[in-house]
Amino acid sequence: MTLSLETYHPQFTTLLRGDSALACLASPAIWAEGPVWLPQEDAVLFSDVKANRMFRWSRDGALGVFREASNYSNGNTLDRQGRLITCEHGRRGVSRTDSDGVPRIVVDRFDGKRLNSPNDVVVKSDGSIWFSDPPYGIIGDLEGYKSESQIIGCYVYRFDPASGALTAVATDTQRPNGLVFSRDESRLIVSETSRVDFPTQGRHHLAVYDVVDGCRLANPRVLASVEPGVPDGLRVDRDGRIFCSCDDGILVLAADGQKLGKIGVPERVSNCTFGGREQDELFITATRSLYHIRLATRGCQYSHLL
Repeated sequence: MTLSLETYHPQFTTLLRGDSALACLASPAIWAEGPVWLPQEDAVLFSDVKANRMFRWSRDGALGVFREASNYSNGNTLDRQGRLITCEHGRRGVSRTDSDGVPRIVVDRFDGKRLNSPNDVVVKSDGSIWFSDPPYGIIGDLEGYKSESQIIGCYVYRFDPASGALTAVATDTQRPNGLVFSRDESRLIVSETSRVDFPTQGRHHLAVYDVVDGCRLANPRVLASVEPGVPDGLRVDRDGRIFCSCDDGILVLAADGQKLGKIGVPERVSNCTFGGREQDELFITATRSLYHIRLATRGCQYSHLL
């Protein structure tokens, strides 16, 4: 398909190859989300939240159902052992899939109260699991099961698998969604999507926090406003640039929040992830589909697995 680009800064053109092209790999979903690259399998897993299932696309073009009843899975990532970590709206928790293929809940309560509906997740180099917890899986039956919230707010959490401790690391958030660490893990970037619920007063920006002592967040500030729509999933490349979803594409920003350009996508974008042997391929989930584009820059996640 024709590549649609918007350039706001000359640096943006250096991120593309001469043969960069956007391709639709598959369109099996109702609402595609949470792509994760599997380096050992040369494949991508992604969630179909509203259909309560997960798909697996492999390099040979094969597409299959990975998990038919996914507990309304949303965000996915890998831990340091290469195991799948999944945010589940249905069970209102975060699960880990071990070698037997069974997804087992590792955390679903804070101070004895059920979480809302974990949405996106990242794993830090120390093995800790950081995830966002907005209410999208409990406000109706389309992406989970309608339920009352047991927690007063929507927070970002840090879970330590070694100790079993769960800590609310960001409580100033309204509707935290996508998460990504900077390459050196000194900052955590959080997408805020409360504009969906509060069109005139809600947030639609990327917030950034300093990571203190590897386990706490401090100094919250707005990094950049994102529109049209709201920011959702995001990733960073090895130079700190941010690749962030918005309604009509992938917005690329410098590490300081300056907008560099946009890769247009013909469906509403939810998330993205870097993949491929060189981490120079961007896989994008957008409405029904999984898209792909090869870039001249490389992502930095899962470097410990490559």
